[in-house]
Amino acid sequence: MQPVSGVVLLTDRRSVRADLCDVVAQAVAGGVRCVVLREKDLPRAERLALAAELRPILAEAGGTLIVAGPDPLLPDTEPAPRIPSIFGGALVALHLPAAGPYPPPVADLVGRSCHDEAELDRLTTEDYVTLSPVFPTRSKPGYGPPLRPDGLAALVSRSPVPVLALGGIETPAQVRACVEAGATGVAVQGAIMRARNPHQVATTLTTAHRRTTTPGSAPTPSAQR
Repeated sequence: MQPVSGVVLLTDRRSVRADLCDVVAQAVAGGVRCVVLREKDLPRAERLALAAELRPILAEAGGTLIVAGPDPLLPDTEPAPRIPSIFGGALVALHLPAAGPYPPPVADLVGRSCHDEAELDRLTTEDYVTLSPVFPTRSKPGYGPPLRPDGLAALVSRSPVPVLALGGIETPAQVRACVEAGATGVAVQGAIMRARNPHQVATTLTTAHRRTTTPGSAPTPSAQR
């Protein structure tokens, strides 16, 4: 499958102003093509139902639902998968914490949260990582001081796999700084989850990423903030 890049959305149902699935649908309409389903405090049955609602939203746009944790949240029985796994059945895409498990379970796509060189050195078969926090963040404090673009660039140079920048990314200028530091994309939570207009924010950030990664594209005025 295609490498993870662009703007990746992390869910947080407690932050949204409307229904979580509606917010995700607005983000997908704004250009987001990968969504990480977190909500790890919910009972498995509720996460399973949420995954079943979100997968078609992503599939309609050719996107991917990535599930946080080792459980892919696939139903025991389901119709023919719209996006098949290379291992048979439905696509399995996981995002694992830095704490484990190691090695990762077999899946079509595996991401890992990393914060420093020691965690990057533990990678084996992962397909991508998130590096955080790049900027100060309200959503998930407590993971050390911000890397800032210079620190991100230093860790990107050590990573054996593509990197998504994560943490406090809310503006086109921050998206551009992360891409220029070597990240293939950015992972965003609060900026879209808390937005009064998730579609508008998603469109702004995905446009900034596209313009930064497309040779010859001039930044829009909004991207210069």
